[in-house]
Amino acid sequence: MIHSRRTRTAALAPILLLALAGTTPAAAAGATAVPMDSPRWSFQAVESQVEEHLGRQSLRLKGGAARLEDLDFSDGIIEFDVAFGPERGFCGVGWRVQGPGSFEHFYLRPHQSGKPDSLQYTPNFNGVAGWQLYHGAGYGAAVELLAGEWLHVKLVVSGGQAEAFVDSDEPVLFMHELKRGTASGGLALVVADFAPAYFSNFAYQAVEAPALRSDARKLPEAPAGTVEEWSVSAAFDGASLDGRFALEDADTRDLEWEVLASEASGIANLARIQGVREGADTAFVRLILTSERAQTRLLRFGYSDRVRVYLGRELLYSGDNGFQSRDFRYLGTIGLFDGLPLRLAAGENELLFAVSESFGGWGIQAAFEDGEGIRVRP
Repeated sequence: MIHSRRTRTAALAPILLLALAGTTPAAAAGATAVPMDSPRWSFQAVESQVEEHLGRQSLRLKGGAARLEDLDFSDGIIEFDVAFGPERGFCGVGWRVQGPGSFEHFYLRPHQSGKPDSLQYTPNFNGVAGWQLYHGAGYGAAVELLAGEWLHVKLVVSGGQAEAFVDSDEPVLFMHELKRGTASGGLALVVADFAPAYFSNFAYQAVEAPALRSDARKLPEAPAGTVEEWSVSAAFDGASLDGRFALEDADTRDLEWEVLASEASGIANLARIQGVREGADTAFVRLILTSERAQTRLLRFGYSDRVRVYLGRELLYSGDNGFQSRDFRYLGTIGLFDGLPLRLAAGENELLFAVSESFGGWGIQAAFEDGEGIRVRP
């Protein structure tokens, strides 16, 4: 666990609070400071108000975002101070914002202080956050987060990677693979609706490919036999499949399909194609398996959040891997945790996964333990 250095000692707090009252420290040389009462901010939040907090002018934000939409930020440095209480909360910054639901996202979780996911990075595609798909090294870190104090946060973004500093002189999280590419976009302060957070001293600086301190890291490789491409249908209402043990031609006849490649890890993020909404929370994910002969092969797979698996339009499996679906601590992170013996006929076999999403990540992955004699195509 990384211990953030305190922004001030308890003994000096009263003196420093008096000195800070009504002042804003100068931004780093070359940086653009954006006061919290600047008209450049646009708000889409349950609560947003500029007020005094811990001796500073600050923005109180809850349940939404404060956005800077009048810039195109790709690489560079983002800095701000943040304060929060001990309650469950999620507060941080988005960058390369392409729209309300499409951006890179780094945030702090005060209620998980000192735990491996007290800090998290996740990409957001089409309104779907991906933390159930992206977890572990490069996506989370254990840092002690002190409630009731100003903490200084700095992000250094460089191409497909970034580093986060939280009240520290060294990076506490190395984001070794940003998932959304390098297209430029806006910046945003983002807070979930559980508890408010306070922001001050916001500044940014555009710097092309700034140097990072972290050592390069080899990306994890997908297991042998991993499915590399899928056909993904347009979203539909998953409730239409309830209580049924077989599909009809009408279930897929009028759907549009798009080919989606798996990432280097083997995970296919379905939100790259589309978001979810009421009445459209499920997509079919299709594979065509051409077998040289009649045979049975074991397929390992993982999904988020719920799945129904069909071979030859007959239901083989139904499962729920959603958040808290098994106990109150269950996160629902994806992995090759399940397996199915597929009894394949000689020739073409259609395998369909109906994958449903609630929140936290919409994904699928699969790998054959032994794919000899099978050709896989989307």
